[in-house]
Amino acid sequence: KNEGTQQRATNQLCTLYYTMSSLQAAVAATNRMEISSSTTATMAKVLCCMCGVLIEPNAANTCSTCLASRSDITRGISTEATLHQCRGCGRWHKDAGKWVACELESRELMGICLEQVSGLKASKTSGQKIRLVDAGWIWTEPHSMRLKVRLTVQREVELGTILQQSFTVNFTVRNQQCLECQAEFRQGTWKSLVQVRQRVSHKRTFLYLEQLILKHGAHRGCLSIETFKDGMDFYFPDKGKAARFVCFLESVVPIKMKTSKKLISTDIKSNIANFKYTNFAEICPLCKDDLLYLPAKLARNLGNIARLVLVKNISNVIHLIDPQTGQTASMTSEVFWREPIRPIVTAARSRMTRYIVLGKEAVFLRKNVSKRAPNRKQRSRLARLTVAREEDLGTNDAQYEEQSHVGYLMKSGDVCVGYDLKDTTLSAEDAETVRTQGGFPDVIVIRKLYGGAANLDGEMDESAIAAAASKQAKNRIWRLQRLDVRMAEEEASGNAKKQVKLAEQQNLDEEDFMREVEADKDMRLNMNLYKAKDTALQTDTDENMANDEEDEDDQQIKLEELLDSLALDAPPDAPNKETAGYAEEGMVMSSMYEEGDRAAKDGIGYVSREDVRNVREKDVAVVVKETKKDLTD
Repeated sequence: KNEGTQQRATNQLCTLYYTMSSLQAAVAATNRMEISSSTTATMAKVLCCMCGVLIEPNAANTCSTCLASRSDITRGISTEATLHQCRGCGRWHKDAGKWVACELESRELMGICLEQVSGLKASKTSGQKIRLVDAGWIWTEPHSMRLKVRLTVQREVELGTILQQSFTVNFTVRNQQCLECQAEFRQGTWKSLVQVRQRVSHKRTFLYLEQLILKHGAHRGCLSIETFKDGMDFYFPDKGKAARFVCFLESVVPIKMKTSKKLISTDIKSNIANFKYTNFAEICPLCKDDLLYLPAKLARNLGNIARLVLVKNISNVIHLIDPQTGQTASMTSEVFWREPIRPIVTAARSRMTRYIVLGKEAVFLRKNVSKRAPNRKQRSRLARLTVAREEDLGTNDAQYEEQSHVGYLMKSGDVCVGYDLKDTTLSAEDAETVRTQGGFPDVIVIRKLYGGAANLDGEMDESAIAAAASKQAKNRIWRLQRLDVRMAEEEASGNAKKQVKLAEQQNLDEEDFMREVEADKDMRLNMNLYKAKDTALQTDTDENMANDEEDEDDQQIKLEELLDSLALDAPPDAPNKETAGYAEEGMVMSSMYEEGDRAAKDGIGYVSREDVRNVREKDVAVVVKETKKDLTD
């Protein structure tokens, strides 16, 4: 019993001892906290070594204002840099031989400028990190070959003190040719050649192909373009760009391709060979407005269309139309090259006859007689025309009445061109047999003539027609852009008489192509037509307003189809005259934006011309953040 009592007393004493120890530890901690807080509250302050203001002690014993006034956080950052721009293509050099096309005041050009500024990235030795806060453009003279950028950076100079400072970086623009432009001035630098040929006597197809190339920009990356009598050659610096151009040709014209390559050099040890590739593209010999006599089997396969058809237009497929019923059909390039067809009458100027329209009678093809009569918009495009040859007027009273697919465009007094099958001998025997038996119409009207083309005398000789065509081209209200091509040596080395003949033929082909453009609205959708003189535009507008309200001609060129901004005095395929001055000095500026608009679009600051005088090269650093640290930690 005494032993149990002694054990309980011992346990009570141990519990009391541990309780007293915990209370003493809590009291000691409370005393330390009170001492620390009182020490902090009564911490002694020191005077700034420069201005004498009471501040908390720091490593420099300087207030933040004095520290900012004597500190230059831009030390080590370059304020002068050099940019390289290609004068030929206007692209900017980025790095490692890369050239980037970007406009002035753009975000892309700002990125290139910032990469040229040394000191913005933290160095491995100092370890100090600079934070770029803002970057903006400063206006410079367009021809000064200078760019200015306003940068704002932040840096921590002392423990908890961050300074901010703005300064200006000047960039000098130097001219340097890129690799592609260098290749243009060296002989034999091309790697791939695309030869485009068409075995016809005119070049209207290539004039149309030229407009397609300009509209889609398919000639970009081409070193040079050479023209021949029956085609054009396109030189490219590598195989990939040539393959892209071939894909474009396959999408716009029916072609047949042949590819070959020639070994230039080889390295046996490293197994590297240098080849030159040649791609031969032959365009089908059919052209717009050619007259065809299809085989019976092919006509059945094309929707049972009539065998006598016209080529309506040429794209990646051949579009055909029956001139008497207006039925259309399409023939793929594979079908054509499987059994090539030659036209019985080609769309040459010598094969066309000028006619005067004496009358017109609409033809209605109504399959359901219970329907109400069609209105003006629902009328059929077929019409029965009464025409007479222009040369027969005043000589005889020969007239022809034929049904035409372009009859809705005509009215009395209009001049049109067509094929005279009555007095024409066809080359194909089966077609000639049908013609002699009266199976063909006497006249097939092709198109209507507009403007000055209708006033030309059809009995003039070729030189007079070429001169009149050149004069008429200047009086049109629209213009076409041309590619910058050079004539082949064998074509340019002829005598003076041959050169004059080639120039006359070229003028005739261009005039025929212009007439096709004027009479085909669908054809103009794939081209860019530009406005000419304002006086001519106003005259044409007044003439259009004076036309009869019942005129159904929807193929004539209208003002809303024409584009602006074509430098008529500039060489073919030249840049706009608004940017010509910048291109001469190596500076490319987009004519789509005014001063500062491009920077505002990308969300970049811009200092205008009026505010440039108020901008200093370097501002005084200011304190943007100061964090108080506990010195007892």
